[in-house]
Amino acid sequence: MADIAKLVEELSALTVMEAADLAKALEEAWGVSAAAAVAVAAPAAGGEAAAAAEEKTEFDVILTGDGGKKIQVIKEVRAITNLGLTEAKALVEGAPKAVKEGVSKAEAEDIKKKIEEAGGTVEIK
Repeated sequence: MADIAKLVEELSALTVMEAADLAKALEEAWGVSAAAAVAVAAPAAGGEAAAAAEEKTEFDVILTGDGGKKIQVIKEVRAITNLGLTEAKALVEGAPKAVKEGVSKAEAEDIKKKIEEAGGTVEIK
């Protein structure tokens, strides 16, 4: 039992990349699916990380394109961000770029709707 506790402690110290490499190595060595290894490793990693991912409260609204309606999208971006004309134009032309960061889900959805109505394309992350 002491060996298992020590192994769990060592595995808990792994970074995400190290855990992914471990899953690949185990899949190759044992011929098992990585999905099964991840399902077993996730509880060992701690429930705090999973809870934090589920409880995301801040979102980034990313403009991915102007949809061929650059002027309308620039006007909408200006209204949303209070940027000047040149700054809003640079943001739209430089897509993909963040329009707003760290906003609530409701505000992100509202911004997305407004930009899409103007003809632009948006992602919420």
